[in-house]
Amino acid sequence: MHPMLNTAVKAARRAATLINRASNDLDSLTVRAKQDNDFVSEVDHAAEQAIIDTLLTAYPQHAILAEESGQTGDSEFLWVIDPLDGTTNFLHGFPQYAISIALLRRDQNGVGQLDQALVYDPNRNELFTASKGSGAFLNDRRIRVSKRAKLAEALVGTGFPYRDFSHLDAYTGMFRDLVQKTSGLRRPGSASLDLAWVASGRLDGFFEIGLSQWDIAAGCLLIKEAGGLVSDFTGEDGYLKSGHVVAGNPKVFAQLLQAVQPHITPALRG
Repeated sequence: MHPMLNTAVKAARRAATLINRASNDLDSLTVRAKQDNDFVSEVDHAAEQAIIDTLLTAYPQHAILAEESGQTGDSEFLWVIDPLDGTTNFLHGFPQYAISIALLRRDQNGVGQLDQALVYDPNRNELFTASKGSGAFLNDRRIRVSKRAKLAEALVGTGFPYRDFSHLDAYTGMFRDLVQKTSGLRRPGSASLDLAWVASGRLDGFFEIGLSQWDIAAGCLLIKEAGGLVSDFTGEDGYLKSGHVVAGNPKVFAQLLQAVQPHITPALRG
């Protein structure tokens, strides 16, 4: 395993210890609403700090972009962190949430490229990892996207709009069509895990509007390293910037992208 990825694994396991301990005593947690339907708990903050401390102890010059504390530092290397992706699930005791850590490395043009990825599911003790050019793994076993070829037979993950409803009409159009064109849509509630499950073949595809960089950075590299494809709604690679994502194995990806295209508004092309 790449040394930087190894450090991220240590960071994730430290955070998972805090999350698991808190999951046994949910009633005592301090929780506040960041905005409507978007909650943050003291566990999010504690887990994030544990991850940042571990990473910066090993790599003090690196920059950090984390969900709760924002961006600090300026470096060739940027760690993108979601300490608890699926906070609403967690707060309800619904066991579907994950820790997501990705490392972006600037290329010669100054553009951050996905270099390392980790998604850790503390409920199942499943660790998804990838290093650029070295494949994707689940608990040290190589994973690949599914081989399912037809959208009609595909199981597709998604996420409902929950805090920004400006694209709700576009999303409901996509949803209406895809309910009829797939073998099923699923909305488990943690985008990083949904993407990891595409990488490991449990889902054949995924689409969502308006995600944040920390939700998707790790999962997108996992899918690419597992032989899948990821794009924004226009088929380009602007998904980290826009947060609009379509992903899947190569065959399902192409059909999924085609299915969402009639519903894309000018605002979703960005």
